[in-house]
This record gives sequence, structure tokens and C-alpha cells, in this order.
Amino acid sequence: MAGTNGRRQTKVERVIDAYDLEGLGDRLEREWVGDGTDRTSLRDLATEFNVEVLRAALSAAGESTIESDVESTYHTLSDDDVPRSDEIRKRRELERAGVEVEDVLSDFVTHQAIHTYLTNVREAELTRDDGDRIERKKETIQRLASRTQVVTDSTLEELSRAELLSDREYETFVNVRAVCNNCGTDYTIDELISQGGCDCEL
Repeated sequence: MAGTNGRRQTKVERVIDAYDLEGLGDRLEREWVGDGTDRTSLRDLATEFNVEVLRAALSAAGESTIESDVESTYHTLSDDDVPRSDEIRKRRELERAGVEVEDVLSDFVTHQAIHTYLTNVREAELTRDDGDRIERKKETIQRLASRTQVVTDSTLEELSRAELLSDREYETFVNVRAVCNNCGTDYTIDELISQGGCDCEL
């Protein structure tokens, strides 16, 4: 389907039109760019978009659109850690209520689709400054540390089940730190980056 300027519509545009989600595009752009506030990640925006799609489908079927109910339903339908039996039960419940579940799921979008829509259709741009770069680097390190902790916990559980590790309860800690070789001061990475490095005298 082509837009008003002859350009082929993106999936995000088509879904917005199909579910009459007027104003959602403006909101996505505002939250991504920041507009004077903290920015929202593309992945979180994709989740937000998909929840609104589900909310519109539930509303059309006369189902509850209370925030907690919609988010719970979305979680059940889309998250990998939900038991298959719960997902099937929820699908059948929605189908009995008149919701075309497969159609709704096919209208969910990825964070890449949101990025294409924001940059190519709305021509939104992020202002990259030093503060933003610092925060992104800190978040990257935090994500890696969290991932290391998850993998470590999983490894300990696996070894314990295989009786290669004594069966005890273990609590793991991942604490990335840096020590200044000049003065010996010990910092968390967050502290070091936030204050722009060690303030000792050379």
C-alpha cells in the first residue's frame, strides 16, 4: 500500500492505520528523541507499540483494556519464558471472545521496524552529545555484567545438578572495578566514568 506521496507504507504505518492508533506516531517520536526528558529505547518503544495494538484489538472485542490486564495478556502471548500451556489457554480465551489472535500477533512489530518508521518516515534524529555517549557506554558495561552473572548462576546450577558441585545455595556477584595505577584509588566503573576519571595529581 502506498502513502499519500506515492511511497510504499512501512509496516508501522499500516498497523497504525488499521487499528486507528492516531497520535501514536507522535508519541513514539517524542519518547525516542527525548523532547527534554529521558529517551525510551527502540525495544521498549516496540513493546509499547505492540501493547497498544493488542489494546485496540481487545477493545474491539469488548475485552478489558485496563493497563495491567493488557500488559499481562501481552506478556503471556509474547514472552518466551511463559509456559506453553498458559499461552495456549490465553489464545483460546481470546479467540472465544472474538479476537483474531494470529492476525494481532502478525501485526506486532520489531524494534528495527520502529527505527525505520522513526528515521525514514518521520525523519526523526537523535542528538548525540558527550553525556549521551557516556550513559550508553555505562549501560553497555552494566548489561555485560548482568549477562555474566546470569551465565554464572546458570553454570553453577547445571554443575550442581550433575553432582559436579556440592549442592548448596550460592549467590554470585559481578562487580566491575578499576584501580588507578598512579594513586591506587579503587573505583566502580560507574563512578570512574561519571566523574571523568581519577582526579589524582600526576
